[in-house]
Amino acid sequence: MEEIKVHIGKTVALMNDNIDTDQIIPKSFLKRIERTGFGEFLFDSWRYLPNRKPNPDFPLNASDRQEATILITGDNFGCGSSREHAAWALLDYRFRVIIAGSYSDIFYMNCTKNGVLPIVLPKDAREKLAEIAADEDVTIDLPNQQVISSVGTYPFEIDATWKNKFINGLDDIAITFEHIDAIKAYEQKVDSI
Repeated sequence: MEEIKVHIGKTVALMNDNIDTDQIIPKSFLKRIERTGFGEFLFDSWRYLPNRKPNPDFPLNASDRQEATILITGDNFGCGSSREHAAWALLDYRFRVIIAGSYSDIFYMNCTKNGVLPIVLPKDAREKLAEIAADEDVTIDLPNQQVISSVGTYPFEIDATWKNKFINGLDDIAITFEHIDAIKAYEQKVDSI
């Protein structure tokens, strides 16, 4: 997992509430076995018209938002089915940070396990962040747990375990390997019985 200590990026806002995982990545695109290649199908039914041309009214298609790495959105983001593909699609598209009012529990965990930092902020803060100009940067300062922007600085909470994983770029496998000597010692002990 790629570490996130301080992330500086552009934003795009999709302020809908209750965006479910089927809207994030429709089930018709879940046929791949690898974790990559899902970004092109992110929000597919909203991003594309029936003729597969980009929907000019969809925020992610705005020419001035093409560099966005921070998605600002509504409440209950990632509800619906528990497909991990939704987190994969967001990351593959290039989002490193999602700022929402709340998340589905399973989706939140899928994000944290796949390198997408889910931040919870109140509606008024998200509405202000949604108005930031396309050429402005927003800074996510994870060690100090702050979203820093031209419209304000907003503190956020994150579990200390997840914070450590993001700051150090550790996924569950990397954490397991931190204990490899103890694992080997245990295996030798068990093998000798």
